[in-house]
Amino acid sequence: MKKIHPLTLSILSGFLLFAAWPTSPFTALIFIAWIPLLWIAENTPRRIPFFLHSYLAMFIWNIGTTWWIWNASAGGAVGAIIANAFLMCIPLWGYHLFKYKFGSLIGYTSLVVFWMTFEYIHLNWQLSWPWLTLGNVFATNPHWVQWYEFTGTSGGTLWVLLVNILLTTLLLKWKAQHRNKNIRHSLVAGCCLLLPVALSYGIDTVNQPFNNPTIQLYSNSTNVVVVQPNIDPYNEKFASGSVEGQIEKMLTLSRSAIDTNTRLVIWPETALPIPVLQNDVQNISAYQPVFNFINLHPNITLLTGIETFKFYGAEKATNTARKNADGYYDAFNAAVAMKAGEPLQFYNKSKLVPGVETLPDFLLWLGPIFEKFGGTAGGYGHQDESADFKMNNNPYVSAPIICYESIYGEYVASYVRKGATILTIVTNDGWWFDTPGHRQHLHYARLRAIETRRWVARSANTGISAMIDDKGNLVETRKWDKASVIKANIPALTKQTFFVKYGDVLSRIVLGLFGVLVLWNIITIIKARISKRVVTK
Repeated sequence: MKKIHPLTLSILSGFLLFAAWPTSPFTALIFIAWIPLLWIAENTPRRIPFFLHSYLAMFIWNIGTTWWIWNASAGGAVGAIIANAFLMCIPLWGYHLFKYKFGSLIGYTSLVVFWMTFEYIHLNWQLSWPWLTLGNVFATNPHWVQWYEFTGTSGGTLWVLLVNILLTTLLLKWKAQHRNKNIRHSLVAGCCLLLPVALSYGIDTVNQPFNNPTIQLYSNSTNVVVVQPNIDPYNEKFASGSVEGQIEKMLTLSRSAIDTNTRLVIWPETALPIPVLQNDVQNISAYQPVFNFINLHPNITLLTGIETFKFYGAEKATNTARKNADGYYDAFNAAVAMKAGEPLQFYNKSKLVPGVETLPDFLLWLGPIFEKFGGTAGGYGHQDESADFKMNNNPYVSAPIICYESIYGEYVASYVRKGATILTIVTNDGWWFDTPGHRQHLHYARLRAIETRRWVARSANTGISAMIDDKGNLVETRKWDKASVIKANIPALTKQTFFVKYGDVLSRIVLGLFGVLVLWNIITIIKARISKRVVTK
């Protein structure tokens, strides 16, 4: 590889990362995708050239896997791809620095620590965009990662990086003709690659069933109905379409599937699109057929997306509040649960899409620009934490996960920690048209099922709607761009996984190691400066 130009290697690394990503059938390429980039690091001691080669690889990976954002927001796509590729280079730059300062062992350790720290930060700061978290790469192969119930996707990231590092060092030893070490190192690399898969299949076999069989037996007598109305979000839903006609379409689809054992019906994100005060939903004439449906079927809970807002008067009650002639208010991308004889329960989306739904505090001055691309200047309001929907005489305690929120493992786990017995995802992936975006989004939900050991009922406006079991298997799906329904007997499960109980422990350990490495580097710099001053004197 030494004779191969670094530019070629960086391009190769970017294409391998792209080729491994869902929904590609070549997932296994992820285990060699980092090798060209690590080889560049071995032969490029200068930091700026390595940074530029890293950026090219990360840019190719980003544009190859997330180009479809362009369909929803051209400006958002350009900004997300350029910025995310740059951010990904920061931990790589740190790895390169530590490698040439402290040697290969510390260098490779820093690669794992810095990259995993970056992923954790990218999950939790205001510009969060964790779509390309390395552990997501196994979304179409859930049988490889059943152990995500313990580690979440951070375990997958660790696995990918370790295998790539071990294979890179094996190539280096082979190049140096260390034959004895090659055999030993090959065995270590092989075990690191294959043992997690064997463990996963072992967990899959033992987990029969995962939850309390008594609860399963009871819950299996009830069913859940998911509606996929297939309403064009560009030309019908928020533009020229009749709200009454859209609602009648969803009611007709619902009626075609429900029976006396149906306890939960799910409509997609913003299925009720008229912006309305949350305490005034029942007074909107266009929504009266919905309440008639609920009253006619008192055993059914309807969970649906809805556009709502709250007025605060003269007081700016939140950072996201916007002002009109009547005072300050917040708009919400929300979910509501409706059941006859019970008060409405609301959840306001917490994890908002950067640029389109929210701007970080330090970028609020870009609000007018994002408005031109379909976003909002002040952003949507949000609530600070998850909330479950629990209704009387209904075994399903629902986790109202709205669209983008389903890629946040720890956040989804928080619903289950509060008592959710089923994950319900409402989304409107039609903004991206028929591109890899909506398919990636679907498969990421399979990882949430494994982490929490909960069934997933996914209602997508234009598709792909799905029922996913607690092992991440796609039990039933509906095709993109087709109006349809799914009905399935789903168990209301209650047992909590290690990941649900304790969260992303692995990332917290890595954060501690990050602090140690940074502190060690600072101490080394201070010692070097003191020694230099002593020698000078």
